[in-house]
Amino acid sequence: MNCRSEVLEVSVEGRQVDEAMLALLHTILLHRSTGKFHYKKEGTYSIGTVGTQDIDCDFIDFTFVRVSSEELDRAIRKAVGEFKEALGNSGSDGMGQISLEFYQKKKSRWPFSDECIPWEVWSIKVNVVNLANEQERQICREKVGEKLGEKVINIVEVINRHEYLPKMPTQSEVDNVFDTSLKDVQPYLYKITYQITDSLGTSVSTTMRRLIKDTLAL
Repeated sequence: MNCRSEVLEVSVEGRQVDEAMLALLHTILLHRSTGKFHYKKEGTYSIGTVGTQDIDCDFIDFTFVRVSSEELDRAIRKAVGEFKEALGNSGSDGMGQISLEFYQKKKSRWPFSDECIPWEVWSIKVNVVNLANEQERQICREKVGEKLGEKVINIVEVINRHEYLPKMPTQSEVDNVFDTSLKDVQPYLYKITYQITDSLGTSVSTTMRRLIKDTLAL
């Protein structure tokens, strides 16, 4: 199986890291989650509904939609919080990458553990910019909102392509494809990882600074 890989790049102010990452990760998971499966008998099931919620950002002019699952939100916020803390403690130039990987399990014979096979990976490269004053922060607030809007459209376009998705499992195999531990929603099995690096390049932050400078010149 070939694993699909998508890369997004964003440049944000330090206080915008949480909201930007939550907006993008929640957007992806909104389209990679289903309602809970209710099996009547093997091979016959119904799927529950998935509620959604509009979330307004505090430091970005942007509103995103997420699955209305507090459990899922807590899990994502925990991962994003750890990533932001690592970025702040890195001593680098505020560059890092957070990745959302979807995978399915392949049962292995005892005594070996199950094999986890990734089928889609989203990597978000983040560059934190330092701004001089409140005027620049206000411009950054607007520009980051515009960029996030573009990224969300890009995510939806990619997800709407007719490409590989794990086939709907039987009741005995549902845990090999979906995370069934949440009580109100059922995302595909996923994991969130991150890395902090100073080798992502400066093109994104340079573009953001140029956008701010050009806006100030108007």
